[in-house]
Amino acid sequence: MTNSPLSRRDDNGIATLTLNMPGSLNALSDAMLAALSETLAALHTDRETRVVILRAEGKAFCAGHDLKEMQAARQSPDAGAAYFKGLFDRCAAVMQAITALPQPVIAEVQGIAAAAGCQLVATCDMVVAAEGTRFGVNGVNIGLFCSTPMVALTRKVPRAVAFEMLTTGDFIDATRARDVGLVNHVVPAADLSAATLALAQKVAAKLTAAVKIGKTAFYDQIDLGLADAYAHAGAVMVENMMWRDTDEGIAAFLAKRKPDWARDH
Repeated sequence: MTNSPLSRRDDNGIATLTLNMPGSLNALSDAMLAALSETLAALHTDRETRVVILRAEGKAFCAGHDLKEMQAARQSPDAGAAYFKGLFDRCAAVMQAITALPQPVIAEVQGIAAAAGCQLVATCDMVVAAEGTRFGVNGVNIGLFCSTPMVALTRKVPRAVAFEMLTTGDFIDATRARDVGLVNHVVPAADLSAATLALAQKVAAKLTAAVKIGKTAFYDQIDLGLADAYAHAGAVMVENMMWRDTDEGIAAFLAKRKPDWARDH
């Protein structure tokens, strides 16, 4: 690992991003947000990367915003108002960049994911968590309602669950997080990296262009009315059906052979 707040490793079409500030529990500091923003922008146009894993060093995945930086901003003439707006705007941009990435993003989570750290987890497309991991939007415990983390959380878990978490500040464990839809898989801590990689490899083995168009369509249709969602999804499927590699995939399935995919989309 380097001294950078974020490191990247690439292997066989899988980019692994590691939050690398364990001393601050990988808080979303100004430096961390800047590093995430830069790396996500690069990934957006990266045609070689098929899946992204987001993981963290140390005992916590991410403890949320850097409260020391936030308090220091109060020394400015406006008591920090401009800084706070910029901070939450920058954080929101990072979260939206994850959703906008053409590649699926899998969070590999251990320890705790708190406040904006839980927001980061809820924003990822899939989540693998170690047994014993705790998730919370606990800002209310210090007088700061987690309004921006709420945006991601309420799009991932039932409303009543999200509201209870937001208003009590209580954490839920990994099993409960899986049961309410925040987490896909819960595994022993010793198996966390292997299980996450196995999921990434399974997705990476599919036709890359189909996964990319599918991820975009997934988020485009999810907030549409039923008729509009079907109309949009149908148009996407027509586009997908016209590809050479989709023709080849169907022909290979019918012939009971492995498809010869160009992977050039």
